[in-house]
Amino acid sequence: MRSRSRSSTVLQDRLAWQCASLLLSYPDTARLDTAERLLAHAEGIAAELLSRTAFELRRLDPLRAAQDYVQTFDMCRRTTMYLTYWTAGDTRNRGAAMLAFAAAYRAGGVAPPRSEAPDYLPVVLEFAATVDPDRGRRLLVEHRVAVDVLRDALTEAASPYAHAVGAVSATLPPATHADLQRARRLAAAGAPAEAVGLQPLTLSVPPRRNPGGD
Repeated sequence: MRSRSRSSTVLQDRLAWQCASLLLSYPDTARLDTAERLLAHAEGIAAELLSRTAFELRRLDPLRAAQDYVQTFDMCRRTTMYLTYWTAGDTRNRGAAMLAFAAAYRAGGVAPPRSEAPDYLPVVLEFAATVDPDRGRRLLVEHRVAVDVLRDALTEAASPYAHAVGAVSATLPPATHADLQRARRLAAAGAPAEAVGLQPLTLSVPPRRNPGGD
């Protein structure tokens, strides 16, 4: 009975991660359609939160959705989805932090993505949902402070994407007191930085997308 319950929880988490990955990717009608089909099989608080994001995105004109996405994730550091930005910022440690993601992907039997950084939240969620849920969950738990800071920034901005990131948080163990304290410090002070001797990493701010492009 206990094993069936755990299996069901893992399945629901994987559904939530896959839906969140689709909804947090650049707006696309096909992705939204797929997310809504998956949500028909999902349940719990994560499913409710994801459904809110899907509903709000469905109401938007496609061009407006694309513009909002670029403004939210490509133009603002406070809502970047590159998880190591929050743990390492513009420091030498960030390269090693991203290598840890790449190593986890290889250990799970897949090559790191070539078209996106390995710490990009939709990529991490896709890996956790479809490749290796155990390693994927560990990556998310290790970076849950970054996930929570992102959720709070999106909530403050009244973004529909806040619900999707909140759904990811809902699949993880409760935040500890230390997690909460660290999240407050990050939200107040921003990501770490080295003032001298280092050129900023090119992925500190996500690349801009052309709303009218692919």
